[in-house]
Formats: sequence, structure tokens, C-alpha cells
Amino acid sequence: MFASQADVCFWGLSLSGLCPASATTLWQWWECDITQKGYEKKRAKLLASYIPHLPSKTNSSSAPGPSTSSASRHHRAHRSGGARDERYRSDIHTEAVQAALAKHKEEKMALPMPTKRRSAFVQSPIDTCTPPDTSSASEDEGSLRRKAALSAVLAQSLQSPDYWINRSVQSSSTSSSASSTLSHGEPKTQPQPQLQPAASVLADVLAHTRIENSVPPDVTTSTPQERGSRVDLPPAVRGMSRGQSRSSMLDTADGVPVNSRVSTKIQQLLNTLKRPKRPPLSEFFLDDSEEIVEVPQPDPNTPKPEGRQIIPVKGEPLGVVSNWPPALQAALARWGATQAKSPALTALDITGKPLYTLTYGKLWSRSLKLAYTLLNKLGTKTEPVLQPGDRVALVYPNSDPGMFWVAFYGCLLAEVIPVPIEVPLSRQDAGSQQIGFLLGSCGVSLALTSEVCLKGLPKTPNGEIIQFKGWPRMKWVVTDTKYLTKPSKDWQPHIPTANTDTAYIEYKASKEGTVMGVAVSKISMLTHCQALTQACNYCEGETLVNVLDCKKDMGLWHGVLTSVMNRIHTITVPYAVMKACPMSWVQRVHIHKARVALVKCRDLHWAMMAHKDQRDTNLSSIRMLIVADGANPWSVSSCDAFLNVFQSHGLKPEVICPCATSPEALTVAIRRPGARGAPLPARAILSMGGLSHGVIRVNTEDKNSALTVQDVGHIMPGALMCIVKPDGPPQLCKTDEIGEIVINSRAGGTMYYGLPGVTKNTFEVIPVNQAGTPIGEITFTRTGLLGFVGPVSLVFVVGKIEGLLMVSGRRHNADDLVATALAVEPVKTVYRGRIAVFSVTVFYDERIVIVAEQRPDASEEDSFQWMSRVLQAIDSIHQVGLYCLALVPANTLPKTPLGGIHICETKQNFLEGNLHPCNILMCPHTCVTNLPKPRQKQPGRSPKTIPTGLPMLVGNLVAGKRIAQATGRELGVVEDQDLIRKFLTVAPICLQPGFLSEALQWRAQTDPDHVLYVLLNAKGVAVCTATCAQLHKRAEKITATLMERGGLNTGDNVVLLYPPGIDLIAAFYGCLYAGVIPVTVRPPHPQNLAATLPTVRMIIDVSKAACILTTQPLMRILRSREAAASVNVKTWPTIIDTDDLPRKRPPHIYKPPTAEMLAYLDFSVSTTGMLTGVKMSHAAVSTLCRSIKLQCELYSSRQIAICLDPYCGLGFVLWCLSSECVFARCLCETPSAPYSVMELCTKGLGTQTEMLKARGLNLSCVRSCVVIAEERPRLALTQSFSKLFKDLGLSPRAVSTAFGSRVNLAICLQGTAGPDPSTVYVDMKSLRHDRVRLVERGAPQSLPLMESGTILPGVRVIIVNPETRGPLGDSHLGEIWVNSPHSASGYYTIYGEESLQADHFNTRLSFGEPHTLWARTGYLGFIKRTELLDASGDRHDALFVVGSLDETLELRGLRYHPIDIETSVSRAHRSIAESAVFTWTNLLVVVAELSGSEQEALDLVPLVTNVVLEEHHLIVGVVVIVDPGVIPINSRGEKQRMHLRDSFLADQLDPIYVAYNM
Repeated sequence: MFASQADVCFWGLSLSGLCPASATTLWQWWECDITQKGYEKKRAKLLASYIPHLPSKTNSSSAPGPSTSSASRHHRAHRSGGARDERYRSDIHTEAVQAALAKHKEEKMALPMPTKRRSAFVQSPIDTCTPPDTSSASEDEGSLRRKAALSAVLAQSLQSPDYWINRSVQSSSTSSSASSTLSHGEPKTQPQPQLQPAASVLADVLAHTRIENSVPPDVTTSTPQERGSRVDLPPAVRGMSRGQSRSSMLDTADGVPVNSRVSTKIQQLLNTLKRPKRPPLSEFFLDDSEEIVEVPQPDPNTPKPEGRQIIPVKGEPLGVVSNWPPALQAALARWGATQAKSPALTALDITGKPLYTLTYGKLWSRSLKLAYTLLNKLGTKTEPVLQPGDRVALVYPNSDPGMFWVAFYGCLLAEVIPVPIEVPLSRQDAGSQQIGFLLGSCGVSLALTSEVCLKGLPKTPNGEIIQFKGWPRMKWVVTDTKYLTKPSKDWQPHIPTANTDTAYIEYKASKEGTVMGVAVSKISMLTHCQALTQACNYCEGETLVNVLDCKKDMGLWHGVLTSVMNRIHTITVPYAVMKACPMSWVQRVHIHKARVALVKCRDLHWAMMAHKDQRDTNLSSIRMLIVADGANPWSVSSCDAFLNVFQSHGLKPEVICPCATSPEALTVAIRRPGARGAPLPARAILSMGGLSHGVIRVNTEDKNSALTVQDVGHIMPGALMCIVKPDGPPQLCKTDEIGEIVINSRAGGTMYYGLPGVTKNTFEVIPVNQAGTPIGEITFTRTGLLGFVGPVSLVFVVGKIEGLLMVSGRRHNADDLVATALAVEPVKTVYRGRIAVFSVTVFYDERIVIVAEQRPDASEEDSFQWMSRVLQAIDSIHQVGLYCLALVPANTLPKTPLGGIHICETKQNFLEGNLHPCNILMCPHTCVTNLPKPRQKQPGRSPKTIPTGLPMLVGNLVAGKRIAQATGRELGVVEDQDLIRKFLTVAPICLQPGFLSEALQWRAQTDPDHVLYVLLNAKGVAVCTATCAQLHKRAEKITATLMERGGLNTGDNVVLLYPPGIDLIAAFYGCLYAGVIPVTVRPPHPQNLAATLPTVRMIIDVSKAACILTTQPLMRILRSREAAASVNVKTWPTIIDTDDLPRKRPPHIYKPPTAEMLAYLDFSVSTTGMLTGVKMSHAAVSTLCRSIKLQCELYSSRQIAICLDPYCGLGFVLWCLSSECVFARCLCETPSAPYSVMELCTKGLGTQTEMLKARGLNLSCVRSCVVIAEERPRLALTQSFSKLFKDLGLSPRAVSTAFGSRVNLAICLQGTAGPDPSTVYVDMKSLRHDRVRLVERGAPQSLPLMESGTILPGVRVIIVNPETRGPLGDSHLGEIWVNSPHSASGYYTIYGEESLQADHFNTRLSFGEPHTLWARTGYLGFIKRTELLDASGDRHDALFVVGSLDETLELRGLRYHPIDIETSVSRAHRSIAESAVFTWTNLLVVVAELSGSEQEALDLVPLVTNVVLEEHHLIVGVVVIVDPGVIPINSRGEKQRMHLRDSFLADQLDPIYVAYNM
């Protein structure tokens, strides 16, 4: 027996226990259209006696009136479907939700609404319930209303921050997101007292908000360029110092402040995140060995079970009746012979009228025919197709129960095992693959079906049944009577006494979506029918109305098996009939005077919606109304509401009998019909907080979080029941503890067919006591139901294991969350109450996801308002945060065969990015509470102050490790100038001191016909060549023109504005001949002048160029009207076109007096968006060329193929300098970014290698294929490139990378004689702590790093702590410093900031070698001594570049590299083409380019959030989805993240969708 009243004291009457008369009146009031005044009057009158203090709250409760009235109107308009799922209907819970929301009303939740492009809106016509399959571009509804509201807002707030928002909207002509952004948040013209308009909330936040430390953009353009143009976008001039303070005002080109809309929404997000309901976080872990996850500390206030250990509950004995048959088939044989004309089954047509009646005689004869046909007519006598014990699939629709009955009993008579399944609708039907797993595990190869059903199955063009996904190959057999053979007179079926052999297999879907078959033995089937007969007191000849599916669960057990055992007349009402005529089952009860009805809560609701049309209905004949899903705690409201309506129609309160069932244990418990006038069982009003901790507590404090639970009666006769802990060993629970119900009974399932491992954990459970000792040898079966035992052994169920969500150690029931979400006035937003709740595992915990179907006519503002209110309601009532809330178009969630939501398929679509939501709200900041506390920086660390306690330096050791430094080969020095000239005639090398101009002159004299350059077009055809003499003469003509027309002085700067080609090279040497300083600049893009021309203008202004050399087409562009719209074309310096120059020679060629003189200026936009120009001297240029020659072994016979940008960096060096210095032939192609070239080759030529090989393409001649880039080597890309072209002769050893920076253009370059590039694997967690920990390949959180090439001759590299400026040991992460004769001389700046030059180009170590001058590269890396040997025979020191110091993100006190996060993001979904990340006000912003359709845009938001949280332990603040090509890339193929940030804040990206994660 259950514990005494002293052990548990949680019982009381439900608040819904109104008297029947009042309840009926209340329901009639609910259905009527009344005025607001009448509503208040009736409400007060009806509830005055129950809630005495109600009149004092009349005013406060009047707000929901209009929505309630509209709700009832909507119910009448859609009676067939309903506007919400009434299984979860509870007026008490609805009031609790509204009370919880009222608490938040005054807080003014200022959630930033997402930004959505108009074309991303899903077109949803109001007059239809089925939206189109794909989202189509359409105008946002209500545009006229928004325009009027916009004018009103402008008139009211010209001087408020809103004015800047609206001004930005009006002035932005390139961003269609501007209007859609504001349209979500502007107030409607008619006031709505219930909803706070988003625009007014925004204004409230703006009125007292000031963005602190806002960083200005480094770029002044307004429109991003196309990806293919590779245009450097103009940054601010002052921005070359790391950590330099910036101004706090942002201005775009049209004068609109950047803190207009996007940054305002981010500030809203920050304001919201300042109020998280999260527990205080403990200190951050200090060592890598510590666990990352924050371990929750036990709360001392957590309720714990206090009762004694439960005692197993025994059911009533199963009685022995003399006339019970020995087997179920025997019962059919008996009734078929003795009661042949007695009706067994009546089927209804689509209108609800009787279609046919199957008598017991017909059922018996047809089943005999089918059994005979299966055993004797499907094969030969020697080789029959079926043997007794074989499994057969039954594929019949619910609308044809007669055929299913015949097939089921025919299989029983033939002693084959029927496996009833649903009819597959399509090859990709939701769950069809799981059904295939069931058929495979059961060994099914034959399917029985009807002729009508067979014709409706999808077929191939040949007319054959298609092969369904995941199904084994099936043979289909039609079981219509005309295809059956009458058995011979001497044939009789074998009907043995019920034994342990399997009788039938019933399918069951697990929580993970796997479909398994529960085998029910013959004795279990018979015993279950006997137990149901005793519990329900079935009698012969009764009439039963069955609304449930007759193929499984209660519909099968009562309507097919037990009914035949007791000769019951079953009237089956299919699901399709209920949709067309909801009152059909009530009409059948009335017409046939049915004694028993088998329904679900939805059927009760549908009948209530249509009861007014049948006023003469009489339900007094019902003695038992079995509610199949009565185990759902929310069924109590449906039962009460149905009783209130139909009690006046003869329905007796004691006939409502909820029950609890399980696919494994079959019927667990059922309420027996009570005596007339007997008091109804009491109900438990439980605390949801206690339930979440697994204990039973009566709710006495907060009535908003109460759950009213009704009993499901007593356990079945002959059964034994226990309550055990749902997780871990099956330990018996205490009397006040929630646990899983386990059953021992002969009337349950026996196993999962074909799955012995899973069977043991479910069907062979032996409970243990608190000491771990088994309580006996009896095995129990897990039911999957969570509940407890109440007084007088009544069973209470509070949920199911499959709906259990374990979040932070607390249990939450999915049905409870659905009920709360539906109580938040879903009529305007949720389509027919279709809501799915499930959990996903993200960052070591379960996260709750809610997905709902949105009504076609729901507005964006209503949807977002509903989502925000659901967040508040669930947080208040359940004390749990939601991870994601998504709205999808109506009728798009995968459905079960009976029309419900397929939860497993929905979850799978969510995780795979196939959900296609139309609105989404992520709340990771709220619900992810297991992140550790951010690491705090140690005080006193400053770059300018040397901290105490520096590591001890002894020789070449620091802190006990070798100093991390590496040196390239030595550069030889030839002092004899005559020897230099001698070598120049053979293999001219530029030796110090020497000048580029001299090298070209000597070559033109000694070997004038040697071809230096060959320019190839896009097709690989040579379009231009240049020999030594031609290049020299061309340079001389340019020099003469400069001297005549330029009016230049020696040392003046001249801008070279040319497309890539020989003209650029000739102009460069022409400037050297004239003694002026060349500045190469990428020309503006003709189709995108607005974005690219300001960059050109800025470089010209910064460099103080006195002249511009260019071509005639470019000169016309510079002076065009289009250019005048972007820059001031009247103030250009002197422009000289060099297309048609006279044949003149200069009077003299300039020779610099010293090699330290400036040779050229190298301007480029860095990855951080900074425009920097460095000075390159003649000595540095000469040494650099010489170093490259020695490293790569370049001679005059070599050919160099260059596909690089020729305007800056190492690309310019290889284009313009190396050929003259090393006398090699350069094959120059149309340039693009190096890594982009590899990507194009890998993707575009991946399937064409065989064709290229057939054409004779051979790459074995390639000695070195070097990728030039100032970033971390892309290991995966280089490996795939090498693997792809290996068949064409390309040696994997030849593919390598180079490394350079602004202070030194070439530090590493893989040569031909050095060791192969090495690869190491580094722990990413240690990198975030500025440490290096090498791990094995495949280790968790491992990052592969590739060596960045061999260090060039004459270069010395050391790894330094960027804060202390002290040297670091081997394999330690630090800044890479370089000492080299070819380092740049310094920054070229008009402001003369010498401190920058001294800091970056001439800095010293704090200890160790204080006199050596180093240049700071600004890149983090480490040096590792390998086992490989270099050319000199010493062990090779490999340099590994991790990333740019300026690019790193300081988040949570850790250092993150953007490329790591971007790599994870790009893997998250197949439609992410490229991604970039940056931070703004400590929020991580992820921008992803969508390569698929815009319908997939919102799918990326949760996937991006998930992957960053899982792999990097960061919460994404903003997710921006943009078109391909929006992320700016500089000429070297590197992302300009800072420019992207500034464009985003200035609202210039035209995003598809912007999600602000809460």
C-alpha cells in the first residue's frame, strides 16, 4: 500500500471543481459574442462566489477581453481544425501565464527585433491555410500603414535618437533592409493597449542610452564591392598604431551617424543582457587540465524526497472465467460459428454515415480464406513463400478497418506474425526510413494491402511500387476477397492454446526517432484481453465506438482484440471522418446507444466545438468513456470542459475513465467506472518547481507554477507495479518522489524483436533498494511513464520519458512547456496550436528548443511579440531558459500519419539546417549557464613597464628552455665591383651596394633580346612580351616625359595607376630613372567607382603625390562625372597618360647617391582595414631580391609563373623586381588572391584532372609552388590542392606557403633545397591562454598548423612576449620579431609619428640582446626545433604563424583567432560560402555568406550559434546572413574584418537577416 498521510500531504481539490451548472453556463458564455461591458459583468457574476476579491481586479483583468472574443470567433470559423491544440487547454494555467506576464509588463522588455530583407519574407496569403512550398520575394504587407506611421514618428521625434534611425532609413538607397528593419518596430496607427509597440520600446531605450567607446570605421565607403573585383577599400588615414585610441563618433558618407540603427539594436541587446537570471559564476579555471564546463554546485534549498521507500503495488487478482477461450483465434471461431450474423465491425464513410458492417461470420470466413491463401497459394507446395512464424507487414489505411481486421486475424490463423505499419505517402515520407529499420530488424519481406491502397502507393514510371527509403525489398500481396481462395473442406487452421510464441509485433518510435517492434506473445495477448475485460467489465453484445487508430495501442487492444473476445460490436470512426464531421463519434454513441467510447482529448475538444449543431444528442447510454491519452497531465482540462458541456446531454461524471498505456507494458492502469453519485477522486495540485527536481510537493506559494494532475485509476488485474529512478540503476523511489513506472505482468510485451541488447535494459529490469540489493528475482518492464502512487493505490502520471528534458540537472516535461506556450494568446501567431518542443545537446547540457507553425496572416511584429512573451512566461513559470524559439510557415513541419507533429524529424531538420523558419529567436546568453567565469588579466602588465620576476636568461636558455629563435642562411658579400659587372653579364644578381636601375641598364646592354616578361590573358594566351631592351627603352620614354611635363623634383612621389601589365613595370623603372619615388596603386573598378575610387584618392593624398602616371581609359575615368560623384576631380595632381609617348631619351639617368635612399613606397590596406605605407630603400630591395634568388635557386633559364597582385607586398617584388635581378622569365597572369586561385583550381578542376592528363598536361617540372599571403597557412586547402594535382605530376613537396608582413615583405619562402614543411597539432585551449601545447593528431580541440616556409637568407627571427618584450622559450607562443637587412625603413606618414616607426621598426628586447634592433611583425607564432636537417646539416627550426595580433579577439579574458571561429562556422552548413567574425562592445558578431536560397537564411542562425559554442565556448551575440561576395577581401585574398564591421554598423551590408541572440 501507499504511504500514510503523514508521509505525503499534497492532496486537495482542484481549483477547476466548479459545479456542473455553473460550469455549463460558463462554457456557454465563452462561446457567445458579447461586448466588453457584458464580458466584465458576466465574469464577475459567475466567479464572485468562488473568487470573492475578483471585483477589485476587474479593471486590471479587462485587457485580454478583445483577444478572448477574437479567439472564440476564430474557433467558430475553423471548427474542423481549431486555433490551438486543446489537449493542453487549461483556463487555470492560462490565467497563471497571464499573471506571470503581467509581472514583466512594467519592465518593458526591449528585445531588439531581427532585421529581415523583404525578399526573405515568406509570402503567406491570409485567405489560405497552406502556404507555398518555397519562400517567394514579395512586398512586405502593410507598407502604406508603415509609411504613415513613419511620417508620424518623424514629426514627433525630430530631435530624438529615433530621428537618426528614421533619417538613416530615408537616406539609404542601397539597402532594402532599412525599411524592413524599421517596419518591425514602428507603432501601428491604431493604439493597442495590450502590446507594447517595438518602436516605442526602442525609443525608450534610446532616450537614456549612450554608446561608450564606439570605434570609428576605418573605411569611408558606403557600398561593398563585388568579390571578384578584389578592391582595397579605403580606411581612415590615422590608424596605423596597435591599440590606438579612436574617436567616438561614426559618420557615413551621407552624414548619417553610424549609431543609428544597428548599433542601437546592439545596445538594446547589451541592456537586455545586463539583467540575466543566471547564478553567480565561480572563478575561472587556471590550468588547461581543468574541466571547461562549470560544475553546478548543489543548491541547499533544492527540495529532496523525505518519504520512506515505496512498496510494490499489487493489482487485483485476474479472475478465472470458465467460458474464456484458450486462444483469441478460438474466440473468433466460436463467434463465427455460433453468432455468424452478429455485427463485429461498422465502418463509416467520409461523411460519417455507415459504409458497411462486417459480421462475425464474414470476419471468420474471410480470415480463413486469407490464412489458406497465405499458406498454400503464394508459392509451391515444396517451396511456400510463408512459413509459420514469418513476419508480414500490414499496410492498410485507417479509413478501411475491415480489410485490416481480416488481414490481422488471417495472419493469426495462418500462424504468421502481423506487423501493422502506416501507409507510406512518399519515398521521403517522415519516418519512412525508421519504418524501414523496423521491417529490416523484423525480417519482413512480404506486405499485405488492399487493392485501393496499392493503387494509391507511389510508383515508378514502369508502374512498380517504388523502393521506399530504408526499406528492404518487399513483395506486395492484395487481400481483397476476390483475390482470396476458398479453403478446401479438409483444411482447418491450427489453433493451439496460447503460448509464449510471438502473436504480433507493434511498432514504437523512441525519443531518438528509431522505430522498434514490440513483440507480444500469444499468451500475453490473451491475458491482456482478459485483464481489459475484467477492468472494463466488458459484456457480450455491447457496442463500442472507437475513434483511435485500430492498428496500434488502445485502438488495437480494445477495438480489435478485446472486442472480438467479448463479441462486441465496434463502430470505427477514422481520423478523416473526424476532420470532416467532428460530432460523428458522438452521433454514433447516440444512435447506437453505445456503452463504451474510446477517444482522445482532441476528440473531446472537436465534439465541444460542434455540439451546438446537435442539441438532441443523448450520451446517457455511455457507461465508460475511455480517454486514451489521459496520462497526459493536461488532459484533466479537456475532460472537465467536455463534462461541463455534455452533462446536460446525459453524460455522467463517473463514466470518464482516463488510462495510462505503454507500447512495452500495454495497458498500465485504467480508472474503473464509478458508482452513480459517488464522489470523484481527488486531484493533486503539485508544484512545478518540485516536479523539476523529481519530488512531489503541494503547491502553496506561487499558484502560477502549479500543475493539477488527475489519477488514471488502478493498475491492471494480475499486475505488480513499482516506481524506480528513471536514470541509473533501477532503484526504488521514495513515496514522495517521481520516478518511472515499471510493471510485472503476463499481459505485457516480451521483447524488442530482433534487438536483444535493448530488450534486456527494458523488459528484464529488477528493481533494487537503496543499498543496491535486488528486491527479488521477478523482472519488470519499463513503461516510459513518469509518475507516482497516491492514496488507495491510485496511479498518477506526470509525463513520459520521451518528453523529458533534463536541463542543468532539472526535469522539465515537453507537454508542460507546450501548454505554457499555448496559453500566451497564440491565436494571432500559432497555426492550429501546432508546437513542437524538444531538446538538443549543446555545450555539455540539454537546451530547450520550441518550434511552432506561424499563421499565414501573422505579422512580423505579432510573431516577435509572441516569442518574447513566451520567453517571459516559461522563465517565470518553469524557471528555465529557452535556447531557441522558431516559427515556421504553416503546414511545413513533418507530420505523423495521424496529422501530429513528428518531433524526431523536426529535431533532425533543426540540427541539419532543413527547418526553414520564417522567424527565429536565439537566447544562448540566458540559458547557457555552465560557462566558467572570464579570465581576469593580471594587473601591472604593460608594454612600457618591465614586470618584476622576469625569467632568468642563461646563455641561450630562458626559463630552462632554448630561446625561440631561428636564422636563415648567410648572404655572401662580393666586394669587387668589377666582379659584379662580370657576373651581371652572365647571371646578373643585384649585390649590395647596387640599384635596380643599373641592373636593367646592364641587361639591356649585355642581352637585349632576353625575354623578361610574358603577359597571359584569361585563356592562357600570350598577349604581350617584353625583352630587356624593350623594357629599358619604354622606361626611358616615360622618364623623358616626366622630366618634360611633370615639373618634378628629385624625390617627389609619383602614383602609378595601371592595370596589371608591362606598362606598370615600365612606369616603375621610368620613375627610378627620373629620380622620383614610384607609388603603385590599384586602379578603381569602372563598375564600382563609389567604393573603389576613394581608396585611390586617399593614397594620392596621403603620399602627397605630385603626379599620376596612367593610361588614357583610366584618365578619362578619373575625370568623369561618375568619379565626381565620389571625389573632387578638380584637385587631382598632374595626370600623364603613357599610352602614346614620343621616342625621346632622357638627358641623363638618375643614380642615387647612397643605397639608403628611398626606392619606392608600398601602400596597402591591412586585414584590420588600416591603410599603411612603408618605405623601401634601394639597399633593402637589392638584398631582398638577392635573398629570394638564393633561396629559390633562380637563374636565367628559370621561368616563374606569377598569379599575384602586382601593387604591394611580395607580389609587387616578384612582378617588378625579381625578373631584373635574377634574369628569369616571368609569366604574368591576370592576378587574384593566391588562396582564391587554389580554391578555384580545387573546386573548378576537381573533376577534370583526367581530361587535363589526356591533353598532356604535366606538372612534374614545377619545383616550387608557393602561396603568398600574410596569414596562417591554410593546411586543408594546400593538402587538397596537392592531392588533386598529384596525378598530373605535381610533387606534394613542391606546394608550400610564404610569410611576410608590413615591416618585412618576405620573411619565409620555401626553397628547393630545404627540408619539407612540417605540420604540428596544437591544443586550441592552450592557444587561447597564449600558450602552445602540442598534441597528437585527432586529439579533441586539436588545430593543425603548417610551417610557413623556410626562413630567407639573412633573416633572423625571435619569438617575444608582446607585453614584456622579453624573449620566449622554444614552443612558446609570442610575437614574431625579425632582424633583416631587407626590412622596410619605416612607415610613410604625413603626420610624422616617429613613435610608430620606432616601435615597429626599431625596437629592442627588454633583456637578452638589448643592442640588436628588431622589427615587430604584429603576428603571433612559435618556433619548434624539428628532427629534420637543413642544408648546413643542423636541426631545422620551423616557424609556425598562428595569426595576426591585431586580428585577435579578446573575449572572456582569452585570445581567439578569427580564422579558427570562421573555419568552424563554414563547416556548420553546406550553404555557408564564407564567413567572418569581429567584436563590437564585447559581443561576438558572425557574418556568414549564404550560397543557397534565402529560404535557408534563418536555418544558419542556430547552427552557427551551436558550433561556436561547442568548439570555442563562446556565445555569439549577433548573426548576420548576407549575400555571397559581401565580405570584403583585399588584394592578397585576406578578409578585411574591420571594414566589414564598420559597414555593418553603418547599415551598408544589405543583409538577408540579422539575428540578435538574447
